[in-house]
Amino acid sequence: MTTAKLYIISAPSGAGKTSLVKALVEADAQLQVSISYTTRTMRPGERDGINYFFVDREAFQQMLSRGDFLESAEVFDNFYGTAQQSVEEMLARGVSVILEIDWQGARQIQQLMPDAIAIFILPPSLNALKERLTNRGQDDDAVITRRMNEAKNEMAHYHEADYLVINDDFALALLELQSIFAGHGQAFRQQTQQQQHRRLLEALLSSPE
Repeated sequence: MTTAKLYIISAPSGAGKTSLVKALVEADAQLQVSISYTTRTMRPGERDGINYFFVDREAFQQMLSRGDFLESAEVFDNFYGTAQQSVEEMLARGVSVILEIDWQGARQIQQLMPDAIAIFILPPSLNALKERLTNRGQDDDAVITRRMNEAKNEMAHYHEADYLVINDDFALALLELQSIFAGHGQAFRQQTQQQQHRRLLEALLSSPE
């Protein structure tokens, strides 16, 4: 019987992480996404208990004080957290778990659970990232500018992951992720990708226009 594994997938907002994870899970019944708790406002099309567990700040702080979270972080003035009990229960059932979390949470998980496999997803360019954020139609220009600035800080932590995937072509990025999950992703090791995409990484980490 294959041992269940814990996967961490991080990316800047707009890099396509959520869509890729959705496709991964739909193609593999042995994968499940851990639903995070958040204090942010529900966006159009989102559902409580499906996309996130939406709670107010008081409820979140109560959970935090009880030690309910495996990891937690503040992102864009909102709090996010992963419930420890639900992750442990899924792993105990033999289901591999994906955590969609930022670098702060990823670092916490890697310290607590060093066997967790961390994957970082990057956009093919800053222009592509801005275009994706704009096309979502969820944020005004000021918020998009802030997200672009924050993306640089987020992407600066790509080297903390085990694997690196560039989401230029969605189908190709999905295949690369599936290779990693199947244990055949040596070509996408962070150190290898860092050498191969050196110029791209330098461009992504430069100051957004």
